[in-house]
Amino acid sequence: MGYMTIDGRKVEFTDERNVLSVIRKAGINLPTLCYHSELSTFGACRLCTVEDDRGRTFASCSEVPRDGMVIYTNTGKLKKYRKLIVELLLAAHCRDCTTCVKSGECVLQDLAHRLNVTDVRFRNTREERPLDTTSPALVRDPNKCILCGNCVRACSELQGLGVLGFAHRGTDAMVMPAFDKTLDHTECVSCGQCRVFCPTGAISIRTHMDEVWDAINDPNVRVVAQIAPAVRVAIGDAFGLDKGKNAMGKLVAVMHRMGFDEVYDTTYSADLTIMEESKEFLERVSSGENLPLLTSCCPAWVKFICDQYPEYKNNLSTCRSPQGMFSAVIKEYYRDEEKSRGKKTVVVSVMPCTAKKMEALRPNSRTNGEQDTDLVLTTTEMIRMIRNSGIEFQTLENEACDMPFGFGSGGGVIFGVTGGVTEAMLRRLADDHDKATLDSLADCGVRGEDGIKEFTISYKGTPINVCVASGLANARTVMERVKSGEASYHIIEVMACRRGCIMGGGQPPRAGARTRSARAAGLYRADTVTSIRKSDENPLVQSLYQGLLKGKEHELLHVDGY
Repeated sequence: MGYMTIDGRKVEFTDERNVLSVIRKAGINLPTLCYHSELSTFGACRLCTVEDDRGRTFASCSEVPRDGMVIYTNTGKLKKYRKLIVELLLAAHCRDCTTCVKSGECVLQDLAHRLNVTDVRFRNTREERPLDTTSPALVRDPNKCILCGNCVRACSELQGLGVLGFAHRGTDAMVMPAFDKTLDHTECVSCGQCRVFCPTGAISIRTHMDEVWDAINDPNVRVVAQIAPAVRVAIGDAFGLDKGKNAMGKLVAVMHRMGFDEVYDTTYSADLTIMEESKEFLERVSSGENLPLLTSCCPAWVKFICDQYPEYKNNLSTCRSPQGMFSAVIKEYYRDEEKSRGKKTVVVSVMPCTAKKMEALRPNSRTNGEQDTDLVLTTTEMIRMIRNSGIEFQTLENEACDMPFGFGSGGGVIFGVTGGVTEAMLRRLADDHDKATLDSLADCGVRGEDGIKEFTISYKGTPINVCVASGLANARTVMERVKSGEASYHIIEVMACRRGCIMGGGQPPRAGARTRSARAAGLYRADTVTSIRKSDENPLVQSLYQGLLKGKEHELLHVDGY
């Protein structure tokens, strides 16, 4: 424990890793562009520069706190310095702010307002670069890059991929894939974490909002939507609701008013996933083949395995993701001419994930040659569509999803948080469904924010080794241990984004520790108040197996390979 004086006020510090953290602890929101607590310290933007009692200035993000330090955060010199930095950044930046996809959410734009930058005195001498639109999920605009390095570090440190890096020096420096390749020629998995950490519009979501509006306005089209579990605890942030609040009822209501013909909950097909994946798991344990079973719900993780560890492709579950299962079932349901009534069915999924856009285009995401999921909207895109509609989201009364695929179990709800898929499967395999059994499963080690969780459970006397990982850098650690024989598991669950889908690449950004924990807690609360908590006890799922799915389980719910 130590003390430092910040702007004349004595402030205690303990294990804070830098002076910036202590300053923020003292209630001073020092501006930054390149600093993020999830990433390593880079110290590039210099906006967090402070002054000590000897007149020395330094970046507070890269300075270790020491007892007795005297710090000033807002002197006249510092104000001029920060303002000049932002002005210089804007001078080398595309300033089409009114038409930028990031307008209103851009950190650089916010700082320009905050620091009263009303004029840019310097001419932009940087050569205009073309946009990279080759990714199915992301758009890269080099003209809006401010060289903060956030995307580079997110891709390398959190995801262990290193798709992006710095090239050239001085005023010619820029961020790009190696050899200036387009994203479709790299090992990018479309996870979108680079977009989450980008403070400007240099990396953004490839949007499909116009296509969805066109479908809604076409009288010959039936627009059927599905909503993923993690969306409900994040979308309310944008409309003033409490962080982590379950806004599913309001979201269903607003989508009905916007013109979606039917709105369903993806937790329903999450239950289907558990039914099929638990069956597949037991078959593999019995035969001893293709173990460990690798979950297949996360498309970024699936692509990671196909690119980085192709020798383990047969270990991937053949189950489609909940998005894929639901879309295939919906399309099959409306192949009946009596139900279709002459309308074309367009399936729109609302997802927390940018990689779902990639998954929808995969060759194995088709049934009988037809693409199952027609369009994917991220949470961020849905927020923009709601605002575009003018409907006041926060004032709406809750509405229920439509039938006949109206609800899922609590096990389906927790798919949105790391460990949720495994916990739902353990519930399915458990003989009992009483509260004590479910509570014991929740406490077995499957929950929590740790990037890698390992535990062993017993199934009918057989010990089952389980690993749950989130973040592809952690996944690489796990796979290297499996590859070397250092670790042996029966099942490995991986979600590409740290903490799971609640922090997906399509979720609203600027989510700190409080928001992250609130979203996870929101899903667990939604699970707790659900009357059906085991996937196999969902009566709508049971009726589907006895009806539409009979004899078509593999065709609609599985893939034949990766």
